[in-house]
Amino acid sequence: MTKTIILKISLSILFLLCLLDWNYGYYQFVRFVGMVGFSVLSYQQYKKNDVWFVVWLASAILINPVFKIGLGRTLWSIIDVAWAVLLIYSLLQEKKYKKF
Repeated sequence: MTKTIILKISLSILFLLCLLDWNYGYYQFVRFVGMVGFSVLSYQQYKKNDVWFVVWLASAILINPVFKIGLGRTLWSIIDVAWAVLLIYSLLQEKKYKKF
């Protein structure tokens, strides 16, 4: 498994675990790890001139722990699920294009 695959799967699991009721420290941890993870993913896509670069960069900005954006629990839950779906979709898309 490559590091990118592990990163995407780990982030997906972290975001889906956000749907459970945790103490605030967990969400702070997810914000930091998510920002770093999305930053790494956007950097990897930067050279490829891919639309994923914009998606991952926007995600890193949205989840950053320094300048917090308060969206409410319901909206953050929707975003967490959307991120998990996007991360898994990007994995499947990568796998599909590596076959050829």
